[in-house]
Amino acid sequence: MIGDRIHKIRRHRGLSMAELGERAGFAKSYVSSIERQKQTNPSIHFIEQVAKVLDVSVNYLISGETSADDQPLDEGWVQLVREAMESGLSKQQFREYLEFNIWKDQNKKKE
Repeated sequence: MIGDRIHKIRRHRGLSMAELGERAGFAKSYVSSIERQKQTNPSIHFIEQVAKVLDVSVNYLISGETSADDQPLDEGWVQLVREAMESGLSKQQFREYLEFNIWKDQNKKKE
């Protein structure tokens, strides 16, 4: 059940219902009603926002299943992303940097 998964992950992350609700843009009472399964049909918007806050996939919240794409980033990647954000690098700039390096590597292989 979605409510059970949200509850377990939220507790594991050390968040209160109020914190989760605030970060996801929903009232604590709504989060509570989902977790206690008083509300059994949350909106996809709610699921998407909660998944972002809890750093899990929407698929995991809905089905409880994970795939290789659902695995969390290791600490090295998290630190790299933090440093990029703190340096003021935009998502677009970071994406362009990655694309350039992929292109460069592919061209090296052709030589």
